[in-house]
Amino acid sequence: MTIIGKITYHASRLILAGVFIYAGAVKANDIQDFAGQIANYQILPYAWNYLVAATLPYLELLCGLLLLLNMRVRPAVLVLFALNLIFILALLSAVVRGFDIDCGCFKPDAQQPTTPLAALWRDLGLAVLMIAVWLLRYAQMPKEID
Repeated sequence: MTIIGKITYHASRLILAGVFIYAGAVKANDIQDFAGQIANYQILPYAWNYLVAATLPYLELLCGLLLLLNMRVRPAVLVLFALNLIFILALLSAVVRGFDIDCGCFKPDAQQPTTPLAALWRDLGLAVLMIAVWLLRYAQMPKEID
């Protein structure tokens, strides 16, 4: 792998690690507010909002830590990519239905909420980073190691 590939891999991996560690920590700090943010999307049954709010932050934290430590990178990116795809679909649903809600991604009580459309663009950018990490990890390590 070239030096540009290594820099791109590590920079993308560390950006994703930082984003998901921060997002998971903020959400884990106030599960009830996060459950309310999930309920605003009006997709899940009421009781499931709390189940998702109680588990999602820890999954994000775990995957973020794995990326930070450069361990089990491909499984962590795969889980985050699947979550990101679900986030994108939920945001698209909110945009199509005309909801003016905070995405609930980072700060449930933010003074300036993030619109679903802005969060959608951000999630698409994160998906690009995830794809880069996935592909560059494959180029960096032999198949049997990861």
